[in-house]
Formats: sequence, structure tokens, C-alpha cells
Amino acid sequence: MRAPLPAAFLRVPLAHRAYHDRSQHRPENSPGAVKAAIAAGYGIEIDLQLSSDGVAMVFHDEALDRLTNATGLLCDHTAATLSQIPLRDSDDSIPTLTEILALIAGQVPLLIELKDQTDSMSETDGRLEAATAAALTTYPGPVAVMSFNPHAIARMARLAPQTPRGLTTSAYDPTDWAPLSPQTCDRLRLIPDYDRTQSSFISHEAADLTRPRVAELKSQGAAILCWTIRNREAEAKAREVAQNITFEAYPAAFSA
Repeated sequence: MRAPLPAAFLRVPLAHRAYHDRSQHRPENSPGAVKAAIAAGYGIEIDLQLSSDGVAMVFHDEALDRLTNATGLLCDHTAATLSQIPLRDSDDSIPTLTEILALIAGQVPLLIELKDQTDSMSETDGRLEAATAAALTTYPGPVAVMSFNPHAIARMARLAPQTPRGLTTSAYDPTDWAPLSPQTCDRLRLIPDYDRTQSSFISHEAADLTRPRVAELKSQGAAILCWTIRNREAEAKAREVAQNITFEAYPAAFSA
């Protein structure tokens, strides 16, 4: 079953890792950044990693070092421990997906990216997908899931077929994607898993939006989102192809 992307995802820009600004004490993927996005009327994009005890945590990196004063890998810590780790430049700590869902409560569209847990875009153990699907069971608002790893989205299709899903896609320049092999990059660049995963959208690298495969998918009815826009000039160019943007570092415009 191909669950369609709700129209709400095409009406308002999506704040990348929520509407973050560390100078305003709201780092990426923080409750403060989520609250700021809601106040501004923006949709929200967040990232998920998995705690050692199987809880979906809202955090981008595998390692804790860049965003907190802690060290090591997020996956080596329990959710209870992670929830006590403060985010840099903020009074917030690392939130769980359940906490962020309760905060948003359907007020704005929510796009959830499941980070690759394999470092190779290979078959996953399903734990992050299961935790995500369980958290979304009773969520009332417009929500969709995506991942660079098509195996994760194939699992979401089985676990939560009613939840709209898509693929995060890229030009996959091998120099930017280590430790992925060049062969894996060559395969993923063609977006071959769109139909297998029963996706209804892609979120594509903005600098690569003119790729013929993107146009092909759009002509077949796929919704085209893009990442990551950082100024109005780039936004205008991206919207020549994309129906919506994921943005950061400036206040994106609302479509007329």
C-alpha cells in the first residue's frame, strides 16, 4: 500500500532538525527548536537514532560529541541516561521521539528521518523501525517517515503501512559518502527502491534536483521535497523542481 503524502507537507516549509538557532539557545532537534517551529507555523523535520535499550531518540549524529559535552556513541547509552545529557547552548536535553510527538501534537506537519543504523545502507535489525512504528501508533497529526537506507523504509512499509513514507536521496558522490562503497553509491543514485518500498515522495539533495530520475519520479506522481536550503536564492531555484523545501539558517518564505 502506497500511503500518500498529506497535502500539509506541501503547504509549509519544513524546518531542518526543527527551527534551530544555537545563538538563541535552541540547538538542532531540541524541544526549543520544535517549539520555535510551531510558533512560526513551519513544518518540522527531525532525525532518529536508537538508544541501547531500543528507544527512538531525536538526535542526528551517531556520536554525542558535537552536540553535547558527553562523548562516545549514542547507541551505547540507555534512553534514561541520554535524557539526562544536556544539549550544548541550551537548557534542553536529548529528547525521545515520544516526547517530541507529545510536544507537536499534530499542530504542524512532522517529517521523521530514520538515520542509517548500518553504516552501509544494508539490511537493518529492525529495532529503530519498530520503535518508530510503535511511537506513531496513536499519533493524530500529519506525519511521514523517510530514510537514506531503503531497507529501513521497506521495514516501515511492513510495520506501519498506513504511515506515508519516502526516500531521502542524493547525488551520492562517493567522496562525500565514505564508508559507503562506490558500488553502493552508484546503485542508490538511481533511486531504484522507490516502488519496492511503496514510497510516495523523495527528499532529494537540492544541488542535484535536475537529475532525470527525479523528473521521472515526479511525472509518475511522486512528491518531490529537497534538502537542505540555506537562503532565499537557493529556495527559489529549488522550487523550480521541488514542491517543498527543508531549510535552515534563514526564515523560509511561505507559498502564496
